[in-house]
Amino acid sequence: MVFMAELVGPRVYSCCNCRNHVCLHDDIISKAFQGRNGRAFLFSHAMNVVVGAKEDRQLMTGLHTVADIYCNDCREVLGWKYERAYEETQKYKEGKFIFEKSKIVKENW
Repeated sequence: MVFMAELVGPRVYSCCNCRNHVCLHDDIISKAFQGRNGRAFLFSHAMNVVVGAKEDRQLMTGLHTVADIYCNDCREVLGWKYERAYEETQKYKEGKFIFEKSKIVKENW
């Protein structure tokens, strides 16, 4: 699955490697997440990313089905998409995206 868009204006996050626009600041749900390499943000939407294969992964909050997300231009791994949460309290994450803070940069702000 490929999401593509060209964004103009402020408050855009881009891939740290190639500066492809991948998410909007206004779509942040939470900044209190942990990624593989440190702090991570939960976003409601993503663009210009490729969603990889689904896999079950044991995360800090329990078992989830997730799929890594890659920059559409350079294929850098940016985080993952929550496909399924097995615990009722974690269902709000389904369909949402984790972007690792170290993998995205602010553009135009």
